[in-house]
Amino acid sequence: MAVLTKPARARTSGPPPAAAATRRRRGRGLTRFLNVVAVVVAVVFAFPIYWMINTSFKAANEYQTFTPHFVPQSPTTANYTTAVHVLNFGSDLINSLILTAVSVSISLVIGFLGALSIARFRFHGRRTLIFVVMVVQMLPLAVMILPMYKILAGYHMTDSLFGVICIYIGLIMPYTVWTLRGFIVNVPRELDEAALVDGCSRWQTFYRIILPLVGPGLVATSLFGFIQIWNEWLVISTINSGDATKHNLMMWLTDQSSLRGTAWGPLMASAVITSLPVVAVFLIIQRHIATGLTAGAVKG
Repeated sequence: MAVLTKPARARTSGPPPAAAATRRRRGRGLTRFLNVVAVVVAVVFAFPIYWMINTSFKAANEYQTFTPHFVPQSPTTANYTTAVHVLNFGSDLINSLILTAVSVSISLVIGFLGALSIARFRFHGRRTLIFVVMVVQMLPLAVMILPMYKILAGYHMTDSLFGVICIYIGLIMPYTVWTLRGFIVNVPRELDEAALVDGCSRWQTFYRIILPLVGPGLVATSLFGFIQIWNEWLVISTINSGDATKHNLMMWLTDQSSLRGTAWGPLMASAVITSLPVVAVFLIIQRHIATGLTAGAVKG
């Protein structure tokens, strides 16, 4: 009669319980340390923004003292009233809106078509064009500003919004083409072929298939262009230096400082005002930003 024996339990090759517990404690300790470092870094970066907002609500006798006040003792909105009544505020605000809206819109349309041609078609000089787009992004703006001024002066386009718009389009176009190319490459070609087989034309394939799928990328790219143009100062201060009615809000902001001194309360209020449109746009389209930034992160 055979005797049934219980099979021996296989020995595990994992670490001892004590070593595993030690490793978990070290992992938790490292996580806490990294969280503390992240909080410290966030506080360091957020403090200037807080101090700007804090100073904008202070009276003159508070922000001109040597003793810092981290909370306004007598909050006031007088600095904002003073800021919006500074000369050319309304016209500079309208100029900033026009410059940003027109430049970003034209750059998105032309840049998207250029990115589509690079990503979907094969033609002579394609790799060279991609290389040129990359090189243009590496050039410092200070190097190009004088040649740009000479070109615009030759065509009598200085001290005009049209000349500045032309430069802004050229500045953000390389980034737009390069970024949107990554989004379009991420769209499978099989979708284009299936649409063509179903009877769609090239144009119908473009706006029914590719355009909706690249929508988050367009949002992310437009946000970058909006921030870059809204905060731009060097180009417009050089090209439109002779006409005070053709400035933007960044020029309006810098014009509030003079050799006679700076009223820090109204200046901080002005800085808050110029930052609000960027914050508003970000809050409106924030749900599409994360998707747009990761959708184009492919090797194409």
